[in-house]
Amino acid sequence: MLFLAEGDQLKGEFWLGPSSAEEAASLWDVLSTPGVGYAEIIDYNRRLIMSEANPLGQKIKTLTYSLSESNALLPALAAISREIFLVKEASREPLVDKNFLDLIGVEEFLCIPLLSPQENFGLIVLDNAITRQPIESRDIELASLCGLAEGNYIYVTRLQKRILEMKKNAALGEMAMFITHQLRNPLVTIGGFVQQLFDPKISERRKKRNLQIIREEVNRLERVMSRLTRFFRVEIKEKVPVNITETFKLTVELVKPLIAHRKVNIECEVEPSLKTVLSDPVHLGEVLRNLVENALEALTDGGYVRLRAYQEDKDWVVISVEDNGRGIPESIKDRIFETFISTKERGLGLGLAYIKRFMEANEGKIKVESEEGKGTVFKLYFKTG
Repeated sequence: MLFLAEGDQLKGEFWLGPSSAEEAASLWDVLSTPGVGYAEIIDYNRRLIMSEANPLGQKIKTLTYSLSESNALLPALAAISREIFLVKEASREPLVDKNFLDLIGVEEFLCIPLLSPQENFGLIVLDNAITRQPIESRDIELASLCGLAEGNYIYVTRLQKRILEMKKNAALGEMAMFITHQLRNPLVTIGGFVQQLFDPKISERRKKRNLQIIREEVNRLERVMSRLTRFFRVEIKEKVPVNITETFKLTVELVKPLIAHRKVNIECEVEPSLKTVLSDPVHLGEVLRNLVENALEALTDGGYVRLRAYQEDKDWVVISVEDNGRGIPESIKDRIFETFISTKERGLGLGLAYIKRFMEANEGKIKVESEEGKGTVFKLYFKTG
């Protein structure tokens, strides 16, 4: 039997084992068959636990005990005291709960608490209902090892769950702060200038200026919301051949306004034998534009951005974006793909996180090489087939 602690209660979870001597004999015959091993036993037990036809499993769920009672009886007493109990003559033992005794129907059973140094997870109860053989010291040792393993397993599982919940809550909190920060300024600006429009003394020229500012802030809000929406909806339904040369040309055209008055160069190089890459053309174009814009912001006059596409081996096609800018600071190099991490003063911190999600959705991978003061290269890996 397995009992698990939930708050200040101990609840029966499942009762595993044959319900009769005949079923036990049949089960032992199966398990002694050559080729049947640990995996088959685990699979059998899992199906038995989940089966609604398991009469033992239905009975155990009717048992619930308080873990806060000072006069607790077995099996709850074993969990509360954190001690192993071996009961030899259950019907004569005043420490055994009568309802439990009626359910288990045996004179001899063993209670093993499931513990960690700080927590009490419950207990397991083992009986000799089928064999009727006395429970001996070697049985207690084996059961104790099983209890120790199960307690550790429950502890690790719950710890992992807590860590995931903490990460999730931290991410939600960080996202809420980020969105609040991004939206507050334009909303406050819009509110202020709208309020001025209600002033009858305001000139037409002032009204026009206010409306222009409001329009700019609304556009800013739309850009923020668009980037957020795009980040949360990275989905590739079907990969198609995308012309690399044309994609490079379009990317360069889109960023030309950023270099109109700057002394920087953008170079493109596509391996002659390489025509296409399997991907989503819209997402790929957006990814390259993000990387090129990031590279341009890292450049001083005389710098360059180099777009390259080449076949690395028979399995992978690589598209790289290289620059000779300031590089990525060592302090955040290991975190650049995390959400809201940015080196830019007004950056959303979504660009690289979006790129990573896109590459994962595309069944590819991404690598980055960077050195402060010397530049950065991002390599996007696409499967060839």
